[in-house]
Amino acid sequence: MNFEPSPTARALSQQLEAFIERFVLPHNAAWHRCASQGIFPPPFMEDLKALARAEGLWNLCLPGLREDEPGTRLGNLDYAPLAEAMGRLPWSAEVFNCSAPDSGNMDLLQRHASPSQREQWLMPLLEGRIRSAFAMSEPDVASSDPTNLQTGVRREPGELVINGRKWFITGASHPACRLLIVMCRNEGEAQSTSRHAGHSMVLVPLDTPGVTVVRNIPIMQHHSPEGHCEILLRDVRVPQGNLLGTWGEGFAMAQGRLGPGRVHHCMRTIGQCELALELACDRALERQAFGKYLADQANVQDWLAESRMEIDQARLLVLRAAWALDQSERPSTWRAEVAAIKVVAARLQTRVVDRAMQVFGAMGMSPDTPLAWLWTWGRALRFLDGPDEVHLRTIARQELARARERRGSSSAYFTTPEQLEAPPRIR
Repeated sequence: MNFEPSPTARALSQQLEAFIERFVLPHNAAWHRCASQGIFPPPFMEDLKALARAEGLWNLCLPGLREDEPGTRLGNLDYAPLAEAMGRLPWSAEVFNCSAPDSGNMDLLQRHASPSQREQWLMPLLEGRIRSAFAMSEPDVASSDPTNLQTGVRREPGELVINGRKWFITGASHPACRLLIVMCRNEGEAQSTSRHAGHSMVLVPLDTPGVTVVRNIPIMQHHSPEGHCEILLRDVRVPQGNLLGTWGEGFAMAQGRLGPGRVHHCMRTIGQCELALELACDRALERQAFGKYLADQANVQDWLAESRMEIDQARLLVLRAAWALDQSERPSTWRAEVAAIKVVAARLQTRVVDRAMQVFGAMGMSPDTPLAWLWTWGRALRFLDGPDEVHLRTIARQELARARERRGSSSAYFTTPEQLEAPPRIR
């Protein structure tokens, strides 16, 4: 295994970090001011996007990018350090057209869209002219098991008709959002013998009659201007040509979308944890309590050391998963490894940021630092793309499957009284 980024990726990483430092970070206060005033997207976003594209820092997150499509193609391993750099300033990913859920939606369209769907939806997304959302989770069922989904689609002559309700749909409040990719349960025909072959994905323009964005749901009191929305779909009718992929393939397509997306999420998380640790160290070096700098307090030193070790461990695990996805023609074979990084990264963020908040004291809970928001997002990550418990089950099932294959082989490590009494046999 070699987790070293290629020379091209190393150069791009340095270029990206310099770009963020010079052009993006100076706009951070203005971005938050605009968001708080309901001005979204901020007026400078399109200028930053145009500059990033001119610099070749565009669509970096798509391993399947074609030669005739705009952007710079990178594998998952090469993109990982760039995602980490973007994570330090969460809104910056849009500048490079690498923000979720568009990154996963573009990957889906690259894999499964028809030529007409590519022209209508994929190209505008690749060019950054529109945004999109992925509508999967629902309020009335445990969406951690996608086979529970109740939003239904039925086929009528020339049309697909959708009814249901979705929620926590990221990006649906963005003014540039034009497309919903809706995960639906197939209706009106005999059910498949497989629980995982009864769902389909449908491309639904956001302005289709019957589509209602009910509300933008705050996450732990944090309001995102892009939205985590509840959406009602009532007798929504679209042409049958809006079916993405094939009928009944929705579950498999959703699983294929998740692998690279989780690498992106996890590396952005690691970037945010690095930022939290840097802030905590700076605070510890300048703040005094009880006659000593916080940096000289043994418990604070322990917090900083624990955070450093945990960040580095998590990064290696995520890079291993990214490397594996690049090497494999069947990403599903690495499902447990991808599940593991999701659990590790989400737990990492809440621990590291929580320690940083303790170092900062009351300021750590205020909007004067990014720590409170980062902690909130880390807690939300333990649900996004599936709760921890689902991923732990995936990992455990793989371990048990391996144990069944080697069953009995570990018995040689037992030491029984009979073995102790018998003379050793040397072959």
